[in-house]
Amino acid sequence: MKLYNFLHRKVEEFIPLKSPVGMYSCGPTTYDFVHIGNLRTFIFEDVLQRVLEANGLEVKRVMNITDIDDKIIKGAKDAGLPIEEFSKPYEKVFMEDLSKLNIKYANVYPKATEHIGHMIKYIEELIKKGLAYAREGSVYFDISESPGYGKLTGLENISLKEGTRISSDEYTKDDVQDFALWKSVESTEVGYDSPWGRGRPGWHIECSVMSQEYLGNTFDIHAGGVDLIFPHHENEIAQAEGKTGEKFVNFFVEGEHLLVDGAKMAKSKGNFYKLKDLEEKGIEPVVFRYLTLTAHYRDKLNFSWESLQGAHNALNNLREKIRGWNEEIGLSEQSNLGDNLFWQRFFESVNNDLNLPQAVAVLWEMVNSDTTTPGRSKVLLEMDKILGLNLDQYLGKTIEIPEGVQKLIGRREEARKTGNFKESDKLRHEIKKLGFEILDTESGPKIKKTNAS
Repeated sequence: MKLYNFLHRKVEEFIPLKSPVGMYSCGPTTYDFVHIGNLRTFIFEDVLQRVLEANGLEVKRVMNITDIDDKIIKGAKDAGLPIEEFSKPYEKVFMEDLSKLNIKYANVYPKATEHIGHMIKYIEELIKKGLAYAREGSVYFDISESPGYGKLTGLENISLKEGTRISSDEYTKDDVQDFALWKSVESTEVGYDSPWGRGRPGWHIECSVMSQEYLGNTFDIHAGGVDLIFPHHENEIAQAEGKTGEKFVNFFVEGEHLLVDGAKMAKSKGNFYKLKDLEEKGIEPVVFRYLTLTAHYRDKLNFSWESLQGAHNALNNLREKIRGWNEEIGLSEQSNLGDNLFWQRFFESVNNDLNLPQAVAVLWEMVNSDTTTPGRSKVLLEMDKILGLNLDQYLGKTIEIPEGVQKLIGRREEARKTGNFKESDKLRHEIKKLGFEILDTESGPKIKKTNAS
């Protein structure tokens, strides 16, 4: 199995440190509902886990939940709620979105607020090592004392103006500054007691602390989105390796942005979408998952309602094509995956830096093949263990057509036979409103579900 490692900017063979594979993902900040760009990243991370498991590897996955930061504190204050009450609905919907998208749950979802004591001890260690300093109740990481700083980002000859520090959780991606490990707060603000006074942790420290607590000083994979490479992941490395003197992570695997109609998603542009927005337009969440599989995780993916409808049509066509495979299921259980050329090509694709577009193309080639490949039902199900499209719910299963829809189909056939095409079209639309579509063929009408579930 090979993955693109952002540490070295090249594709490398993945060799795990031990079993299980340690994998950390940057999770949501619970001040709002996650958007579809975030969800694209979580889908890619899910596929990565599934491919590791398809290679016979056990995976221990950790994803943090940032439940305290500037935006959460402001939102809670505006709403007149404690931060935990303000954050809870967003966390709940996040977990529901993962389930709807067939994203496997991580083994652990540590919360920042539950690890404050660990963070304080971690920061104390960094101060003892001369890597951090306190100023007016806050503590900052001194990047001038971190000679390897910039290795993930590829920055060279980093220079830092003396005395420049950044305290905000928001950051400017071009600024190289000492960053806050602990932020002083007023007595009326949300905060915690510490050796430096009342305050709260900075954003970057939580991931170093929680990833190492659950996965050890050095672990296999850190995954996230490219927007987190600098400074977040860069700062994580500086903190972690500064504290332990050991390598932090072997592979940094980062997913590219999701664009909307060719532009970056933003509320001000009116192109900011959540999973709920797709559902309200009658689109199943798994259709969005299918759409993300059509682009490589390291390529930008342009979302549009047209492309989503195309994914919807493609997935429904796939479901209809495999409904007639029921006669092969018994045979497929006895077949050997390794002997199947389609499986070999599919597996080679996903093992080559998660080349999902190529893998999906192989799946379609198998589905459309005129030759009935022995064991193709089993192959399809094994492919779907990686793709996560719930194809087992459609394989070899005929459509149950309600009696009312059957009567409309019969009336439409009578209208067509008598040449009453106006009535025929009207009945077609009525049938479509009920979730079914008629395909007229030489052998008679065929029906498929337009919103298969």
